[in-house]
Amino acid sequence: MGPRSHHLSLSFSVSGLGFLLLLSLLPECLGAEGRLAHKLFRDLFANYTSALRPVADTDQALNVTLEVTLSQIIDMDERNQVLTLYLWIRQEWTDAYLRWDPDAYGGLDAIRIPSSLVWRPDIVLYNKADAQPLASASTNVVLRHDGAVRWDAPAITRSSCRVDVSAFPFDAQRCGLTFGSWTHGGHQLDVRPRGTAASLADFVENVEWHVLGMPARRRVLTYGCCSEPYPDVTFTLLLRRRAAAYVCNLLLPCVLISLLAPLAFHLPADSGEKVSLGVTVLLALTVFQLLLAESMPPAESVPLIGKYYMATMTMVTFSTALTILIMNLHYCGPSARPVPAWARALLLGRLARGLCVRERGEPCGQSRPPESPPSPQPSDEGVHPPAVPCHEPRCLCHQEALLHHVATIANTFHSHRAAQRRHEDWKRLARVMDRFFLGIFFSMALVMSLLVLVQAL
Repeated sequence: MGPRSHHLSLSFSVSGLGFLLLLSLLPECLGAEGRLAHKLFRDLFANYTSALRPVADTDQALNVTLEVTLSQIIDMDERNQVLTLYLWIRQEWTDAYLRWDPDAYGGLDAIRIPSSLVWRPDIVLYNKADAQPLASASTNVVLRHDGAVRWDAPAITRSSCRVDVSAFPFDAQRCGLTFGSWTHGGHQLDVRPRGTAASLADFVENVEWHVLGMPARRRVLTYGCCSEPYPDVTFTLLLRRRAAAYVCNLLLPCVLISLLAPLAFHLPADSGEKVSLGVTVLLALTVFQLLLAESMPPAESVPLIGKYYMATMTMVTFSTALTILIMNLHYCGPSARPVPAWARALLLGRLARGLCVRERGEPCGQSRPPESPPSPQPSDEGVHPPAVPCHEPRCLCHQEALLHHVATIANTFHSHRAAQRRHEDWKRLARVMDRFFLGIFFSMALVMSLLVLVQAL
């Protein structure tokens, strides 16, 4: 073994002895720090009570700083108007009786002790919606050498929130959480927010609501029970509903059904399905209306989607009623009266050309000119022999019985043609009315649907 190897082994031996010496001294150091913490705890709480406000002057108000961090929106119950949140609540104040010199305790400047040992402000949620206390009694507080106390505690809050669903599903809500002391007035305890808004750094995104912000505002109110003012801090949670799911599940089916309803006017009257289509559409809208009513709270203001449902159902009801009346026009028999002159000129003339209602083989824009009612044909009593006597023995004018039968056949044929023409006129009038109301109701359904869907943009 050379000199270099001997020197390396000696160095390793010295370093190993130093490491063992350090390990032997470490428990003594830790034990000294623990003994100092125990001594500090005994000295601080020897004559300390958590029942009284920790101020040197009883006329002095204790300042409490409140900070809220929103972690998660657990539930928004629109029917019961209750908002459930998961919050982190931080309260900071100064305890005049819990101060020490760090140099006297080995540089120990902060300790963590159970919160039940120190005085705590009785700050509660004023608009709490249940009787359960905030789950924050089991957490520790951080106590510093200058008497500053910091209390961080998670809490699940259930607060009342006035929900306005007049613009559902494109609504925005404002829910306030008001924190304040329950027994201490403003002269004894003054609560103030830290910053201008709650923190959203650790917020877990909600699938139904989009959080716009949570500003904080301090108020000082005087209640009828007491003469002194009571300060409080209100955190207003600004929410906007994510409407994509409601548009796909509730609004879009209603839009498609409402656009399908006017097509009943385009069905042929002989199909027998015109009224059935209207009734089926009305039943489908009723089912969607019931599904919406189960999730919405009973309120004076009708939701926007509810108004759309009611308008659509009213439109479908009127279209079904008009379909029944138009079918009565279509099935007017040959014994019906002729179409009135004003209807023949206005509806069968101008309106039929404007709506392109034409007969088979007739070009669009050119309709059959309205015909006047046929004049009465002469009966058999009007058949008279010629004034000049006919000298031909085989002339037809001498066959009175044959002339009578020919006149009867001619009158019957003309009567049948007139009845058929009246029937065709009523059927043509029904087609014109179908085309006219098809355009009106389809336009109404399209405009209403666009007005509702534009709210989603």
